[in-house]
Amino acid sequence: MRVLVVGAGGVGGYFGARLARAGTPVTFLARGAHLEAMRRDGLRVRSAVDGEWTVAVDAVGDVAGRPPDDVVLFCVKSFDTETAALAIRPVVGPDTAVVSLQNGVDNEETLDRILGRGHAVGGVAYVFATVASPGVIAHSLAGRIVMGELDGRPSGRLEPLRSALTAAGVPADVVGDIRRALWEKYLLISAQAGTTALTRAPIGVIRAVPETWRMYRMIVEELAAVAQAAGVPLTDGVTDSILTAAEGLAPEALSSLYHDLVQGRRLELEALHGHAVRLGQRLGVPTPTVLAVYAALKPHVDGRAAR
Repeated sequence: MRVLVVGAGGVGGYFGARLARAGTPVTFLARGAHLEAMRRDGLRVRSAVDGEWTVAVDAVGDVAGRPPDDVVLFCVKSFDTETAALAIRPVVGPDTAVVSLQNGVDNEETLDRILGRGHAVGGVAYVFATVASPGVIAHSLAGRIVMGELDGRPSGRLEPLRSALTAAGVPADVVGDIRRALWEKYLLISAQAGTTALTRAPIGVIRAVPETWRMYRMIVEELAAVAQAAGVPLTDGVTDSILTAAEGLAPEALSSLYHDLVQGRRLELEALHGHAVRLGQRLGVPTPTVLAVYAALKPHVDGRAAR
């Protein structure tokens, strides 16, 4: 099985490195200083869970002239989905599975539009990892993948990936209702990202301030109402289960949106809170708390350079 990792940031870098260390043929599509560091020194993972290690990797700046890959782990920021999908078209064969491990719930629609219907696979990555410096991934918590075909059919093409991930020490499941998993992760990440970015504080501080913790819950409740109106069958008691999960996060846990904000980078705001606001408007579901987060962060959406 040949795997292409598109976007070697925290998510793609961590899971791709685990696969490569276990012997799966993995190619990383990257750019800039991160690409050069991986080519020169390999990809280093500094993990709070299993220590520090380095793996030699195949890293490229483009895929021209390469044979089709069996699986693509598609891990770019949501605002780069269209550009990255166009870039990988030469290596997407008739049966290539393109597993989106991105924030948001509508990236798969873009992938199907550009690559052709049937290639996109829904995926949810449960991991806290970031690029600490070029060629270095800092992993602080978790590391699990859930994936599934968008139409719910059993998927033979995902079994080799599931087996390879499991052999690499990454818990992985193939499920029949990936949209539920996508939306339930969306509820959690939107609340975590919105509150940590807006307050510039980690989850431990957010939980300790009743008003801020209430805002966290209200974001989850509003998004659950939007999901229900959209026909997404969420798990019973989903709000309480997500708040329980948030209570279990390490006190210092932040979010990628927070890190992008404080470092002046472009934000995934449209794929998270912006999408919910627009969908809520179309479906007639009020989202006042989500709108407040969206409006407060919108001036920063294009990063410091744009301002």
